[in-house]
Amino acid sequence: MRRRCCLGHLILTVLVVLGLTPLVVAVDAGAQIVFASDRDGDNEIYVMDADGGNLRRLTNNFDGDGDPVWSPDGKRIAFKSDRDGHFNRHGWHTHEIYVMDADGSNQQKLTNNPADDWDPSWSPDGKRIAFTSWRDGPFNIEVYVIDADGGNLQNLTNHPRDDRNPFWSPYGAHIVFSARRKGHFENKFSITHEVYVMGIDGGNQRRLTENRSNDWDPVWSPDGQRIAFEADRKGNLEQFNIYVIDVDGGNLQKLTNHRAWDGSPSWSPDGERIVFHSKRDGNSEIYVMDADGGNLQNLTNHPADDSSPAWYTPPFAVAPAGKSSTTWGWLKQVDQ
Repeated sequence: MRRRCCLGHLILTVLVVLGLTPLVVAVDAGAQIVFASDRDGDNEIYVMDADGGNLRRLTNNFDGDGDPVWSPDGKRIAFKSDRDGHFNRHGWHTHEIYVMDADGSNQQKLTNNPADDWDPSWSPDGKRIAFTSWRDGPFNIEVYVIDADGGNLQNLTNHPRDDRNPFWSPYGAHIVFSARRKGHFENKFSITHEVYVMGIDGGNQRRLTENRSNDWDPVWSPDGQRIAFEADRKGNLEQFNIYVIDVDGGNLQKLTNHRAWDGSPSWSPDGERIVFHSKRDGNSEIYVMDADGGNLQNLTNHPADDSSPAWYTPPFAVAPAGKSSTTWGWLKQVDQ
């Protein structure tokens, strides 16, 4: 009886392993990166496998599409587009927030305002999209949120200066963003941007970085423990590098070190790699590196400009054992 029981356990174990192995392989094989490229004459949205292969074009119009981001389930992509023919006071085309299916079909406009809307970011449940908007005046950029069907528009930051680049935390309780506020360092160009975090209702806004130059495009790691961003720590607006910090603003680490512009970081589903765009080749290319800055690779290798990459995070790619308490310096966070 005991031998029969052990044999049963062995068979069950084998079946479980065989059942789970295809799932793990499928998740890795299904990893994709969406990005913007002007390789066909104007900015369009493209998608490729995580190794740079299997390139597909998703949008096709005579205007500019950019800032693509995956919905949490990978079924949709939000992006900006200036296809509506609006112009701002400088005579530049302005953008609206759009969504489409992951194959490029069913493109729908979510915002409808003559000012610029850009930088969309999905909530983890896929029900809302945060974005940057210039609709509150010529010198007032704010972070807004809208339902994924275009309803229930809300201003989250409601500040007279410059708030932009929102990105939702993995468990949906906070949004990290970049802001220009009173008390920041003033360089020869302007008041600098720093990384901030706030609740999803816009409350409890707290500053995470303190730099004499600009910190932009913050993005949360899949495990909720770190934030990657781009910064011009030498005060040169043409020389940005990728940095990471812990979620309380501590433990700053510089991941890239190049005289060109490295920006728009996006974490891999397992948090082990970061994709970003870089101008180190004279044009903008999509690069990937390990999360410690090692093993740098060019994924696109094309003479056109490729930018704004975003990694698709497949379901179950990140499965934390539990939501353990994390001390953020200014609060004790239980549910990110």
